[in-house]
Amino acid sequence: MHIITRKRLNEFAAKHPTAKASLAHWYQTLKPATVRLFVELRALFPSADQVGKLTVFNIAGNNVRLIAAIHYNRQKIYIRAVLTHDDYDADRWKE
Repeated sequence: MHIITRKRLNEFAAKHPTAKASLAHWYQTLKPATVRLFVELRALFPSADQVGKLTVFNIAGNNVRLIAAIHYNRQKIYIRAVLTHDDYDADRWKE
């Protein structure tokens, strides 16, 4: 899948180094993958959830939330936000 943009992962990892390995694992798992349906995505990431039109991934032992828009037909993932659990719970990402 084409992931847009890795820059968000790198910026978050720079501020939160403990999440770096988990974010790299997420990227390395999805980059070469061909995922056509949400159910296939759940096979790779069982904790992924759909929230409206977005997909939320629990990363780094449930300490990080990665929010993405996934276009399965085009094989593209648009990273909308990478947040700590606390920032995610504040619901500011929905604005």
